[in-house]
Amino acid sequence: MSHDIPLNSLGFAKAPADTRVVVAMSGGVDSSVVAAELASQGYDVVGITLQLYDHGAALAKKGACCAGRDIHDARHVAEELNFPHYVLDYENTFREAVIDDFAESYLAGATPVPCIRCNERVKFKDLLQTAKDLDADCMATGHYIQRKTGPKGAQLHMAADQNRDQSYFLFSTTSEQLEYLRFPLGHLTSKAETRALASKYGLGVADKPDSQDICFVPDGDYAAVIEKLHPGSAKPGDIVDQSGKVLGTHDGIIHYTIGQRRGLGIGGLTNPIYVVHLDIENRQVVVGPKEMLATRQVRLKEVNWLGDKPLTAHAEWSIAAKVRSTRPPRDAVLRPLSETEAEVELMMAEEGVAPGQACVFYDSEGSRVLGGGWITRG
Repeated sequence: MSHDIPLNSLGFAKAPADTRVVVAMSGGVDSSVVAAELASQGYDVVGITLQLYDHGAALAKKGACCAGRDIHDARHVAEELNFPHYVLDYENTFREAVIDDFAESYLAGATPVPCIRCNERVKFKDLLQTAKDLDADCMATGHYIQRKTGPKGAQLHMAADQNRDQSYFLFSTTSEQLEYLRFPLGHLTSKAETRALASKYGLGVADKPDSQDICFVPDGDYAAVIEKLHPGSAKPGDIVDQSGKVLGTHDGIIHYTIGQRRGLGIGGLTNPIYVVHLDIENRQVVVGPKEMLATRQVRLKEVNWLGDKPLTAHAEWSIAAKVRSTRPPRDAVLRPLSETEAEVELMMAEEGVAPGQACVFYDSEGSRVLGGGWITRG
């Protein structure tokens, strides 16, 4: 192929019409805008929506992603813009890779982040493979994150709009996946811009509200979902302080998360107390004062590294680390223990660092995502 052809907006040296792109369409405004934008630029767009779990249960719930309404919305966008659209039944994959993992993590006293597992095990694995099977040049999603080309290949960067940045949920994207993925919304500076584009393309979803909850957990009631999957898992036990003194009882550890303060049902205390540890073996919820939640050392497993040099090339790395999706990255030191395990030392203690959550690494100077890992018990 001649090198005189300029790169198109997706980074290929060919005409948009000769560039096939699979767009992962959830039925929401973000992915619909991605599809509309690429179709209007003349790309060979193929829309794919994943049916991830039972419609009957989902249809009753407003604001959930992947429900029947969303499939209808995605199909409608494809019809309006005249590109093919397929619905793939991924219920079994999703149940095994995401829902079961979520329930088992909770039962083991962890606080999982199923959206990361879904990106890692379903969207960027099976769906990405489907895109390749369809001979697509790349796959585009509506995630708010940026992909930039560096000297060593594709790099992951935070979204231009810090308020909408989804890098925490995408840390486990591998370098190989990153070469194939595109995130056309990452450079936008506000959600208003996305909605304005949706209106420009006449999309019916322009005013559709963002989904808030985890898609398979109606009304945020995690315990109900786990009880349904593992009947009898909510066994009662004691609420104890750090010395083991019984302060009250609970009706199942699955109802509690590290850092929780409300709903403990313990009266007569002068200072506020928080859940500081879940002792699965003894079915105890351990509570204590806020300072007991402070953590500086964080142990990680399943580390995904996106730096230019191998993770183990240095004994330690200066990074910024994010231990919760809602918190900004803070100065930290990353010490590799192996290719996939590491320890992070936070310069300032963080509260409520919980096993099962992710710790995501950023370069200390800028917006680049260097990877991350899953927090284990210390």
